[in-house]
Amino acid sequence: MRKETLAVVLAAAVALPASAVAQQSQTPQPSNQMQRHAQQPDKDSQKFIKAAIEGNNAEIEVGKLAQQKGQTDAVKQYGAMLMKDHGDANTKAQQVARQLNVEPPAGTSLGQKATYAKLKVLSGESFDKSFAKSMVSDHQSDIKEYQQQAQKADPAGNFAKETLPTLQKHLTEAQKLEQQVSQKQSSR
Repeated sequence: MRKETLAVVLAAAVALPASAVAQQSQTPQPSNQMQRHAQQPDKDSQKFIKAAIEGNNAEIEVGKLAQQKGQTDAVKQYGAMLMKDHGDANTKAQQVARQLNVEPPAGTSLGQKATYAKLKVLSGESFDKSFAKSMVSDHQSDIKEYQQQAQKADPAGNFAKETLPTLQKHLTEAQKLEQQVSQKQSSR
């Protein structure tokens, strides 16, 4: 009887782990492909956040330039606003970039470098007018891109949603600035 009991206990001990393994393998597990997808950030979001950082870098540089070369106080004040707001936005954008496994760019795009170079050679009223016009078109373009990205429910989309009100304020102020600069020139 002891041998039979021992055989039953051994059989149960061997069968229990096998059934536990079988039961565990029947439990739905996320596939490796799903796990990889969840860890891989959206390529468009990565591209957006890189462009956002480059854009912030460009606005900071142009803001400094406006403070140095601006003929009117309004242009200088707008430049200071750009430096502060885009500096703050860049801090957030760099955090988002790290979340999306993106190395934050340190500089600006080629197009932004060209805009800076164009503005740098100007002075006086021609600087103010060109600067204001550039800020209107830059912010109109940025707002479109940010509105599109804001539709996404990821860190880049959240950043876009949070930043849109500031960009819209910058556009409104740039439009006022452009009008002021144009009126000043036409009154001469």
